[in-house]
This record gives sequence, C-alpha cells and structure tokens, in this order.
Amino acid sequence: MTRPLIPSSNPRLQAVLGHTFFAPQQWRRRIALWVGAVVVALASILFAKTSDWAYRLFQHILSYGTWIPLLLTPVVFGLLARVTEGRLRATRGSGIPQVIATLHIEDESFRARMLALPIAVGKMLLTLIALAVGASIGREGPTVHVGAGLFYSLGRRFGFTDPKAASRFILAGGACGIAAAFNTPLAGVVFAIEELAGTFEHRFSGLLLTAVIVGGVVSLGILGNYAYFGVVQANLPLGHAWLAVLLTGVICGLLGGLFARLILLSQHGPLAMIGRLRGRAPVLFAASCGLAMAIIGVLSHNTVYGTGYDEARAFVQGAAVTPGQSFGVAKLLANVVSYWAGIPGGIFSPALAVGAGLGHNIAYFLPDVPAASVVLLGMSAYLSGVTGAPLTSAVIAMELTDNQEMVIPIMAACLLARAAASIFCPTPVYKDFAERMVQDFERQRSKEGETSDNAQASSHVGATSAFGEPTVPSNDAAEKS
Repeated sequence: MTRPLIPSSNPRLQAVLGHTFFAPQQWRRRIALWVGAVVVALASILFAKTSDWAYRLFQHILSYGTWIPLLLTPVVFGLLARVTEGRLRATRGSGIPQVIATLHIEDESFRARMLALPIAVGKMLLTLIALAVGASIGREGPTVHVGAGLFYSLGRRFGFTDPKAASRFILAGGACGIAAAFNTPLAGVVFAIEELAGTFEHRFSGLLLTAVIVGGVVSLGILGNYAYFGVVQANLPLGHAWLAVLLTGVICGLLGGLFARLILLSQHGPLAMIGRLRGRAPVLFAASCGLAMAIIGVLSHNTVYGTGYDEARAFVQGAAVTPGQSFGVAKLLANVVSYWAGIPGGIFSPALAVGAGLGHNIAYFLPDVPAASVVLLGMSAYLSGVTGAPLTSAVIAMELTDNQEMVIPIMAACLLARAAASIFCPTPVYKDFAERMVQDFERQRSKEGETSDNAQASSHVGATSAFGEPTVPSNDAAEKS
C-alpha cells in the first residue's frame, strides 16, 4: 500500500498543497506562457530593429537617385508575389486575419499552415525585404502573426494540443505581439479582446495579462520606458474646440472606411475587376503596384515610403513635413497599392501616418485649436475607421503619445469614426478577411467530403483526405489585411 504524498495528519497543509495552484499541469502551462512571452518580446525587438535597418537601407539607396525605386520596387514586388504563391502564401498581408481565422477554425492542419514556425520566420524576412524597397507597410500586424505562431508552437511543444487550449495560446501570443510592437501593454489586452477574440472569458483573462506583463518587462528591460511617438502635451478645452472631434471623426472615419473597402476588393462592382486582374496575373499585377508605389513616392518627394513613422511623429510633435498638406492623401494611396500587391506587411503604422496627415489638414481650418490635438484626434479616428476597433484605436493613440488629457475627445472621435466608416465598410476589415478564410476553408472541406463520398461509392472503401493548403477566395483578398 502506497503512502500518501501529503500527510493526512495536517489537513490545512493538505488543503493548501492540494490547491490547483500547485498542480503540475498548471505549472507546465505557466512555464510555457512565460517562455513564450519572453521569446515573442525578443522577436518583436529584433523585428523592430531590423525593420529600421531595412528602411535605412532603402533611404541609402535613394541617396543614389530618386529614380531607382521606379526600377527596383516593381521587380521586388513581383518577386515577393511569386515567392508567396506556394507554401508561404499565409505570409501575405498583415497576418491578423490569419490569427482570427485560426481562433475560429480548430482544425490542426489549418492552424499549422497559418502559424507554423516557417511561416513566422518567412513573415519577418519577407516584410523586411518589402520595407527595404520602400513598400508602404508596417511591422505591427506581422508581429501579431509571429507572436501567435510562436505561442502556438511552444504550446504544442509543452503538450497543450487540445484545440481550446491552443486557442488561448494563440490569443495570448497575438496580444503579446501587439503590446511588444508598440510598447503598449494595455492596448495589447484590449486588442485581443476587441479585435482578435471578440469576447472576454475568465479562463483566458489571466493568460492574456500574464503574457503581456512578461513581454512588457522584457521590452522595458532592453529598450527602456518610452512612448512610441514621444510625449505629446496636447489638450482640447471644452467649447468650440470640440468641433475638431466632429470633423476628425467624420472625415477620417469616412476615409478610413473607404481605405478598408478598397483593400477588401469586393466581388462585385468596379473593384471586382481589380481582383480579377490580380487573380489572372498576380506577379505582373504586383509589379504594376510596385511601379505605382514608386511613382507616388517620387511625386510626394519620397515621404510616403515605409511605415510613415517619422512623418507621423513630426506631425504630432509639431515639426514640419514637406509636403505636409498632400501627405495624408498620398500616403493613403501608397497604402492601397502596397496592399493590392499582395505582399507581406501590416497597416497599423501606415494608418497612423495617414491619420496624422489628415489631422494636420483639418487643423488648418481650425486655427484656434491646438494643432497637436487635432493631429492626435485624426490619427486615432482614422485608425478606428480602418480597423473598426474604436476602443483599441483610442488606447493605442493614448499610449503611443503618453497623453491622458485627451481620453474623452479621443474616444468620442474614434466612436464617430467607426460609425462613419460603416457607410463604406460595415464589417471591420480584419474580420471580413478572416470570414473569407473561414468560408473558403469550409468550401474546401465540403469539396473534399463530396470527393470522398464519390470515392466510397465507386470503390466501396472509406477514405477521408486531409485538408490541403488553404486557398483564397476568388478575389484573392483573404490573406491581406
């Protein structure tokens, strides 16, 4: 007869040591979580540093001639489209729709194809290549994709193969990714709830918070405590100055919704023709988008290349940007053609840059209102219009600028922007892309089921085929964000 591990003579000690806190399964999950958060934070820092290096390389290339992108960018855009046609197809776009889709589809094969380590590594490398030739993209969405992929892989390594457990690891990885990318821990949690999961459960609340905290500590230890755009001293006094909330909310929201509608490439109407062209000749189409990107760059005096971080920071800090009045619209067009190309890259930083440019334009018509306040409102409102996530947009804007004085105006502008954007894009852009992926997966499984039934009828032998590489909808937009 075996002796009990916990002495029965001390019931209080037995109750304490028998608590779930000490359960081996719980500690295995905690260790997997901590390791994952550290790895994602380090990967995010590495990605941020190499992204800056890639864009500096492009600026160095520009110093030899502003005409070089007219030749270089189309060629590389075409090559990126060609490389991502096969096994690396999941690396296209920002990656946030892929993460959302994997939270809704618990098929192991689908998740492996969307979140495998080769996809995470390829996402980073191909995004860096795109930045090195001037693509108007960001690294934050890809960081979410990479974070979810790393957490998913680590979770499986530690034995968490149950679909529900894997979903929680994916969600925590995405939250940790966005928090580490912007150094915005609160935004990471809100983003996971509002955008990725669409809900909040007690079962993964601790998982999210712990992942973000550990990742934030690693980031603070290496990079220090900093605001992404620097500290912005801006406020909006009550009174006529609140007209800025109305103008930025409506104008930036409408343009944000228009941008979302443009990159979604609907299956009907004028945009459907663009989707069909891309589907017939994706490499040539991507090269054409690269040429359009370079032309916009030349006409804008080289201000629309890359993430737009420098320009956005200049606007919120009140520095001059040349040409400032046309930057917002030019950057918006550059974002559109970059995403039409089907290359890896996100929309967060470019969207913030567009919003800052539009806010700068609106501030021109409000001379009595602090310009920095209008720029900050425009930046957050446009992001809300693009993503359809007003709470995330408001929190990100406040954390990026270390500004709490404009909490209420920013939230009001973001809500107005979301309402205005719904005119052009009723469904948030990430969710729309993810829904297309889910529908495509279901169609694929349905076809495989019909094929299997036909095979059974002809051979009287039951066989079930595995799900192959996920395809995209007819407009080829499902893996873009």
